[in-house]
Amino acid sequence: MKILVCISKTPDTTAKIAFTDNNTKFAGDGVQWIINPYDEWYSLVRAIELKEADPSTIIHLIHAGTADSDPIIRKALALGGDEAIRIDADSQDSYYIATQIAKVAQEGGYDLIFTGKETIDYNGSSIGAMIAETLDLPFISHAVKFDLSGSTATVTREIEGGEEVDQAPLPLVVSCQKGMAEMRIPGMKGIMGARTKPLKVVTPAEVDTLTSVVSFDLPPAKSGVKLISPETPEELVILLSEEAKVI
Repeated sequence: MKILVCISKTPDTTAKIAFTDNNTKFAGDGVQWIINPYDEWYSLVRAIELKEADPSTIIHLIHAGTADSDPIIRKALALGGDEAIRIDADSQDSYYIATQIAKVAQEGGYDLIFTGKETIDYNGSSIGAMIAETLDLPFISHAVKFDLSGSTATVTREIEGGEEVDQAPLPLVVSCQKGMAEMRIPGMKGIMGARTKPLKVVTPAEVDTLTSVVSFDLPPAKSGVKLISPETPEELVILLSEEAKVI
Protein backbone atom coordinates (compact mmCIF):
# COMPACT_ATOMS: atom_id res chain seq x y z
CA MET A 1 0.00 0.00 0.00
CA LYS A 2 1.18 3.52 -0.82
CA ILE A 3 0.14 6.40 1.42
CA LEU A 4 0.57 10.08 0.59
CA VAL A 5 0.56 12.43 3.60
CA CYS A 6 0.10 16.14 2.95
CA ILE A 7 2.31 18.37 5.11
CA SER A 8 1.82 22.09 5.76
CA LYS A 9 4.15 24.62 7.41
CA THR A 10 2.51 26.90 9.98
CA PRO A 11 3.71 29.44 12.56
CA ASP A 12 4.07 28.19 16.10
CA THR A 13 1.04 29.15 18.17
CA THR A 14 3.23 31.39 20.35
CA ALA A 15 4.53 33.40 17.36
CA LYS A 16 3.94 37.13 17.30
CA ILE A 17 1.73 37.90 14.30
CA ALA A 18 2.50 40.87 12.06
CA PHE A 19 1.97 41.80 8.41
CA THR A 20 3.91 43.62 5.69
CA ASP A 21 3.30 45.07 2.21
CA ASN A 22 0.27 47.08 3.24
CA ASN A 23 -1.10 44.17 5.31
CA THR A 24 -1.14 41.74 2.38
CA LYS A 25 1.69 39.42 3.48
CA PHE A 26 2.53 37.63 6.70
CA ALA A 27 5.78 38.83 8.28
CA GLY A 28 7.77 35.64 8.71
CA ASP A 29 11.03 37.08 10.04
CA GLY A 30 11.90 35.59 13.42
CA VAL A 31 8.88 33.27 13.41
CA GLN A 32 9.29 29.69 14.63
CA TRP A 33 7.79 27.42 11.96
CA ILE A 34 6.33 24.00 12.74
CA ILE A 35 4.54 21.16 10.96
CA ASN A 36 0.82 21.85 11.01
CA PRO A 37 -0.31 19.82 14.08
CA TYR A 38 -3.27 18.21 12.31
CA ASP A 39 -0.87 16.93 9.63
CA GLU A 40 1.81 15.78 12.05
CA TRP A 41 0.03 14.40 15.10
CA TYR A 42 -2.93 12.76 13.39
CA SER A 43 -2.52 12.08 9.65
CA LEU A 44 1.22 11.30 9.60
CA VAL A 45 1.24 9.31 12.84
CA ARG A 46 -1.77 7.27 11.71
CA ALA A 47 0.05 6.50 8.46
CA ILE A 48 3.06 5.36 10.50
CA GLU A 49 0.82 3.09 12.57
CA LEU A 50 -0.54 1.51 9.39
CA LYS A 51 3.04 0.93 8.22
CA GLU A 52 3.91 -0.68 11.55
CA ALA A 53 0.99 -3.08 11.06
CA ASP A 54 2.05 -3.77 7.46
CA PRO A 55 5.78 -3.14 6.87
CA SER A 56 5.30 -3.30 3.09
CA THR A 57 3.45 0.04 3.30
CA ILE A 58 5.23 3.01 1.74
CA ILE A 59 4.72 6.53 3.13
CA HIS A 60 5.42 9.54 0.95
CA LEU A 61 5.15 13.11 2.22
CA ILE A 62 4.14 16.01 0.01
CA HIS A 63 4.43 19.74 0.62
CA ALA A 64 3.95 22.77 -1.57
CA GLY A 65 6.44 25.47 -0.64
CA THR A 66 9.87 26.96 -1.12
CA ALA A 67 13.27 25.69 0.06
CA ASP A 68 12.85 27.23 3.51
CA SER A 69 10.29 24.49 4.19
CA ASP A 70 12.91 21.73 3.94
CA PRO A 71 13.66 21.58 7.71
CA ILE A 72 9.94 21.02 8.37
CA ILE A 73 9.85 18.24 5.77
CA ARG A 74 12.96 16.63 7.28
CA LYS A 75 11.29 16.57 10.68
CA ALA A 76 8.32 14.75 9.14
CA LEU A 77 10.74 12.28 7.56
CA ALA A 78 12.32 11.78 10.98
CA LEU A 79 8.95 10.77 12.40
CA GLY A 80 8.60 7.98 9.87
CA GLY A 81 8.05 9.06 6.27
CA ASP A 82 10.00 7.08 3.68
CA GLU A 83 10.57 9.92 1.23
CA ALA A 84 9.25 13.38 0.50
CA ILE A 85 8.17 15.49 -2.45
CA ARG A 86 8.29 19.28 -2.36
CA ILE A 87 6.36 21.14 -5.03
CA ASP A 88 8.46 24.26 -5.56
CA ALA A 89 5.59 26.75 -5.34
CA ASP A 90 4.72 29.72 -3.16
CA SER A 91 0.96 30.15 -3.02
CA GLN A 92 -1.79 30.37 -0.41
CA ASP A 93 -4.57 29.61 -2.91
CA SER A 94 -6.30 26.37 -1.87
CA TYR A 95 -7.32 25.40 -5.38
CA TYR A 96 -3.79 25.90 -6.70
CA ILE A 97 -2.22 23.85 -3.89
CA ALA A 98 -4.80 21.05 -4.06
CA THR A 99 -4.44 20.76 -7.83
CA GLN A 100 -0.65 20.56 -7.58
CA ILE A 101 -0.91 17.79 -4.99
CA ALA A 102 -3.53 15.95 -7.03
CA LYS A 103 -1.31 15.93 -10.11
CA VAL A 104 1.56 14.37 -8.15
CA ALA A 105 -0.80 11.90 -6.47
CA GLN A 106 -2.25 10.83 -9.80
CA GLU A 107 1.21 10.02 -11.15
CA GLY A 108 2.19 8.19 -7.95
CA GLY A 109 -0.78 5.81 -7.86
CA TYR A 110 -1.45 6.18 -4.13
CA ASP A 111 -3.99 4.01 -2.31
CA LEU A 112 -4.60 6.47 0.51
CA ILE A 113 -4.17 10.23 0.85
CA PHE A 114 -4.18 11.77 4.33
CA THR A 115 -4.52 15.47 5.10
CA GLY A 116 -5.06 17.32 8.35
CA LYS A 117 -8.61 18.62 8.76
CA GLU A 118 -7.22 22.18 8.39
CA THR A 119 -4.14 24.30 9.00
CA ILE A 120 -3.96 26.25 12.24
CA ASP A 121 -3.13 29.53 10.47
CA TYR A 122 -5.77 29.73 7.71
CA ASN A 123 -8.34 27.19 9.02
CA GLY A 124 -9.58 26.66 5.47
CA SER A 125 -10.40 22.94 5.76
CA SER A 126 -10.65 22.69 1.96
CA ILE A 127 -7.55 20.98 0.58
CA GLY A 128 -8.66 17.38 1.17
CA ALA A 129 -12.02 17.83 -0.54
CA MET A 130 -10.43 19.58 -3.51
CA ILE A 131 -7.84 16.81 -3.95
CA ALA A 132 -10.58 14.18 -3.87
CA GLU A 133 -12.71 16.07 -6.38
CA THR A 134 -9.78 16.55 -8.76
CA LEU A 135 -8.91 12.83 -8.60
CA ASP A 136 -12.58 11.73 -8.59
CA LEU A 137 -12.05 9.79 -5.35
CA PRO A 138 -14.27 9.32 -2.28
CA PHE A 139 -13.55 11.75 0.54
CA ILE A 140 -14.22 11.48 4.29
CA SER A 141 -13.57 14.51 6.48
CA HIS A 142 -12.98 15.12 10.19
CA ALA A 143 -11.89 11.53 10.81
CA VAL A 144 -11.18 10.54 14.42
CA LYS A 145 -10.59 6.83 13.74
CA PHE A 146 -9.36 4.89 10.72
CA ASP A 147 -9.28 1.11 10.30
CA LEU A 148 -8.39 -0.89 7.23
CA SER A 149 -9.53 -4.38 6.23
CA GLY A 150 -8.14 -5.41 2.88
CA SER A 151 -9.05 -2.63 0.47
CA THR A 152 -11.97 -1.31 2.54
CA ALA A 153 -11.57 1.51 5.05
CA THR A 154 -13.84 2.01 8.04
CA VAL A 155 -13.70 5.61 9.19
CA THR A 156 -15.29 7.23 12.22
CA ARG A 157 -15.85 10.93 11.72
CA GLU A 158 -17.09 13.71 13.94
CA ILE A 159 -20.47 15.23 13.04
CA GLU A 160 -22.82 17.70 14.69
CA GLY A 161 -23.80 16.23 18.03
CA GLY A 162 -21.97 12.92 17.70
CA GLU A 163 -20.04 10.57 15.42
CA GLU A 164 -20.69 8.75 12.16
CA VAL A 165 -19.10 5.52 10.89
CA ASP A 166 -18.48 5.26 7.14
CA GLN A 167 -16.99 2.64 4.86
CA ALA A 168 -15.27 3.33 1.55
CA PRO A 169 -13.02 1.44 -0.85
CA LEU A 170 -9.44 2.43 -1.59
CA PRO A 171 -8.17 4.65 -3.12
CA LEU A 172 -9.53 7.23 -0.70
CA VAL A 173 -8.85 10.73 0.63
CA VAL A 174 -9.27 11.33 4.38
CA SER A 175 -8.84 14.49 6.46
CA CYS A 176 -7.77 13.76 10.04
CA GLN A 177 -8.29 15.44 13.37
CA LYS A 178 -7.80 14.85 17.10
CA GLY A 179 -8.44 11.23 18.07
CA MET A 180 -6.96 9.72 14.92
CA ALA A 181 -3.61 8.96 16.60
CA GLU A 182 -1.41 9.94 19.52
CA MET A 183 1.35 12.51 19.17
CA ARG A 184 4.89 11.18 18.67
CA ILE A 185 8.32 12.74 19.00
CA PRO A 186 11.06 11.77 16.52
CA GLY A 187 13.87 9.70 18.08
CA MET A 188 17.59 10.14 17.46
CA LYS A 189 17.63 7.25 14.97
CA GLY A 190 14.82 8.84 12.99
CA ILE A 191 16.49 12.26 13.04
CA MET A 192 19.79 10.86 11.78
CA GLY A 193 18.08 8.74 9.14
CA ALA A 194 16.01 11.67 7.85
CA ARG A 195 19.16 13.38 6.60
CA THR A 196 19.63 10.80 3.87
CA LYS A 197 16.01 10.08 2.95
CA PRO A 198 15.02 11.27 -0.53
CA LEU A 199 13.50 14.76 -0.81
CA LYS A 200 12.46 15.30 -4.40
CA VAL A 201 11.77 18.83 -5.61
CA VAL A 202 9.33 19.09 -8.54
CA THR A 203 8.35 22.02 -10.72
CA PRO A 204 4.74 23.11 -10.23
CA ALA A 205 2.27 22.53 -13.04
CA GLU A 206 0.60 25.40 -14.85
CA VAL A 207 -2.49 26.01 -12.71
CA ASP A 208 -4.59 29.15 -12.32
CA THR A 209 -5.01 30.67 -8.87
CA LEU A 210 -8.58 31.51 -7.96
CA THR A 211 -8.10 33.62 -4.84
CA SER A 212 -5.73 36.31 -3.61
CA VAL A 213 -5.24 38.09 -0.30
CA VAL A 214 -6.67 41.60 -0.19
CA SER A 215 -5.56 42.34 3.36
CA PHE A 216 -4.98 40.87 6.79
CA ASP A 217 -6.32 42.48 9.96
CA LEU A 218 -5.37 41.82 13.55
CA PRO A 219 -8.20 41.44 16.06
CA PRO A 220 -8.98 44.59 18.03
CA ALA A 221 -7.00 45.12 21.21
CA LYS A 222 -8.71 43.88 24.34
CA SER A 223 -10.13 46.58 26.55
CA GLY A 224 -9.35 46.84 30.23
CA VAL A 225 -11.30 44.93 32.85
CA LYS A 226 -14.03 46.81 34.66
CA LEU A 227 -14.51 45.95 38.31
CA ILE A 228 -18.00 46.26 39.74
CA SER A 229 -18.64 46.59 43.44
CA PRO A 230 -20.83 43.77 44.83
CA GLU A 231 -22.86 46.51 46.46
CA THR A 232 -23.99 47.92 43.07
CA PRO A 233 -25.18 44.95 40.99
CA GLU A 234 -27.44 47.27 39.00
CA GLU A 235 -24.30 48.77 37.40
CA LEU A 236 -23.33 45.32 36.14
CA VAL A 237 -26.76 44.85 34.60
CA ILE A 238 -26.48 48.20 32.81
CA LEU A 239 -23.02 47.36 31.43
CA LEU A 240 -24.10 43.93 30.22
CA SER A 241 -27.13 45.44 28.55
CA GLU A 242 -25.79 48.67 27.05
CA GLU A 243 -22.07 47.97 26.42
CA ALA A 244 -21.66 44.23 26.09
CA LYS A 245 -25.19 43.86 24.67
CA VAL A 246 -25.52 40.30 25.94
CA ILE A 247 -28.79 40.76 27.76
